[in-house]
Amino acid sequence: MRRQRHEAALLGDRLIIWDPAEGSELYKAGYFGKPVGIAKPKTAEFDVPLLLDLMEGYYLAEAKMLNVVDQFTGNRITRARLRRYARKAIDEFDGKYEVYSNLRKKGYVVTTGIKFGCDFAVYEHGPGIDHAPYMVQVKRGAEEITATELVRAGRLATTVRKRFIIAVPTGGPGGIQYMMFRWWKA
Repeated sequence: MRRQRHEAALLGDRLIIWDPAEGSELYKAGYFGKPVGIAKPKTAEFDVPLLLDLMEGYYLAEAKMLNVVDQFTGNRITRARLRRYARKAIDEFDGKYEVYSNLRKKGYVVTTGIKFGCDFAVYEHGPGIDHAPYMVQVKRGAEEITATELVRAGRLATTVRKRFIIAVPTGGPGGIQYMMFRWWKA
């Protein structure tokens, strides 16, 4: 990833890069964000603003690739303030961010998994190039997983041809435990 700092404006629970050239460059750097009004971009060059969610915006700010400003005042928003804001907007932000960051650092492209009923969809190459082979649900270490949840996740993952992964951030040097499930016919 190129270390140029781009500027994004915080608008509600999203960040927006108004300059299409900057947005295109950031999108090319790792499939960050979505071009406004383009559901499935066929190219990384587009003439519209780029919309980022808070998770990827915080990741980019932490990587020193993004400066965040208040949409209305233009004042710079610090990473600490952005993290506090994300913690209010996203349930269990810290654990989810730990998983997001870990997967990104391993070279995966990570997007929201809301359409699959999970936290993240994970690509090996990127949207438009391949289909996300994994769907990831983040759980706390002490959180129980019911049999019904496992069956529901398994049926969904099989239907959309993905592997279901539960990620448990440990918050310490042990990193994250990943558990991948496979279903087969008996």
